[in-house]
Amino acid sequence: MSPLHADLAAGRWHAFPLVEQLANVGSEVERALNWTARGNPEYSRRALERALELLELTIGDSRHRTRLKELTRLREALLDYFCGENEYGSSEANWHSYFHPYGMAVAIRKHGAQ
Repeated sequence: MSPLHADLAAGRWHAFPLVEQLANVGSEVERALNWTARGNPEYSRRALERALELLELTIGDSRHRTRLKELTRLREALLDYFCGENEYGSSEANWHSYFHPYGMAVAIRKHGAQ
């Protein structure tokens, strides 16, 4: 299967800091949640696939070896929530709470605090 984010998989992803990588993963997770709420499981699945691909690129980034446990648990929890039986008891609010700070941090870095 070819990468969904071919330009990022080719090495550009590793130029981003972790906070930006997780903000991008979070954007795709938000899309998956939104499509689920709108009753479109196919679009939700596609967004989840994109999120998982970005997360795999993050896990594969050698700069994040000390965070490997958190990143792999994140992948496990996402799969449990969207594809499993939600044994971890995750909720949409949990995902917003986890990813929102990354998005805010990137926005502040790019645009400054206003």
